[in-house]
Amino acid sequence: MDRITILLADDHVLVREGTRELLEHEKDMEVVGEAGDGEEAVRLTSDLHPDVIIMDIAMPKLNGIEATKQIKAIYPDSAVLILSAYDDDQYVFALLEAGAAGYLLKDVRAHELVEAIRAVYVGESVLHPTIARKVINRFAPSQGKPATEATLDQLSTREMEVLKLAAKGMTNMEIAHELVLSVRTVQGHLSNIFSKMQVGSRTEAVIQSLRWGWLTLEDIQ
Repeated sequence: MDRITILLADDHVLVREGTRELLEHEKDMEVVGEAGDGEEAVRLTSDLHPDVIIMDIAMPKLNGIEATKQIKAIYPDSAVLILSAYDDDQYVFALLEAGAAGYLLKDVRAHELVEAIRAVYVGESVLHPTIARKVINRFAPSQGKPATEATLDQLSTREMEVLKLAAKGMTNMEIAHELVLSVRTVQGHLSNIFSKMQVGSRTEAVIQSLRWGWLTLEDIQ
């Protein structure tokens, strides 16, 4: 079985040690490196090509936002999962725009972190409930505001069904079960959705759909 290779980027040694110890109990995961600052995170990503980077925001030399931008530029196949104590809007939206696949706060339980790693590894987005609310509140259109940016008929009926379920936070497997499809078919629909909407992730697709009025708050709650 292929293991998910992971790089830990946090300037607190105790945090890295604790996270490593947690992940070493997972048979499908392997911590391949640790970085104590943003520059080292970028360098080790270039050297090790990890599947997932668990990234803090406040780090010496290069913060998590700049490190994420550089990592996604040099090795876009690596998924960056933010694990931070900060939920400030300026950090949240800067990191999502930089290409982070997920954003968790450090109050998450151990099993939630483990499942988040597995999710971003297969291309899914993971947002802490507090972060998800920020995204919704920022990009949800005002009541009665018409969709003016794009027409809804760009997506097929089935693609719209998949998008709505993805927006609720369902995994590919859960969507497949709900719609009685194969996981591969769901992945194909998501790929088509991203291509049509010119986005690169679920999070971007949801944000854009809210902006355009394709999704409402009721659709994603």
